[in-house]
Amino acid sequence: MPARPPTRRATADRRPDPGGRATGHGGVPPEILSALRSVCLDLPEAYEEPAWVGTRWCVRKRTFAHVLLLVDSGWPPAYARAAGSNGPMTVMTFRSSDPGLHAHGRARHPFFWPGWWPDLVGMVLATSVDRDVVARLLGESYCVLAPRRLVQLLVDRSAPE
Repeated sequence: MPARPPTRRATADRRPDPGGRATGHGGVPPEILSALRSVCLDLPEAYEEPAWVGTRWCVRKRTFAHVLLLVDSGWPPAYARAAGSNGPMTVMTFRSSDPGLHAHGRARHPFFWPGWWPDLVGMVLATSVDRDVVARLLGESYCVLAPRRLVQLLVDRSAPE
């Protein structure tokens, strides 16, 4: 039996380039990727890896942030449907304990509800986005998924001396 050819996902979308970004459809603008990276990698035991598309940040194998470029052909389609756009735009998903942000489809721009996890929130990242707000959201997302010991390290680190 002849071997099956590799799928597009296995070839183009999972290969990181030398700069650490996913290639193919995951080409997030470097300035956005750099800003997210500086926040995420400052969290205890957080690490970055290429996702099936784009880049994700994890703690103990749990993804607390995922960023990708929604290309103008509406790819990837699940994100295009969730964001209500065929692109092009950069979107990020993260976890939130705030019911106002993941109000099952009632979130307002720049937020959207992807629908595949009840506490998952999507956000359109434009150049005008408030970086302090994004940093706070990423920190909260980390705290939703990180073990208590790591959350306590973060709390202790941010407490005034």
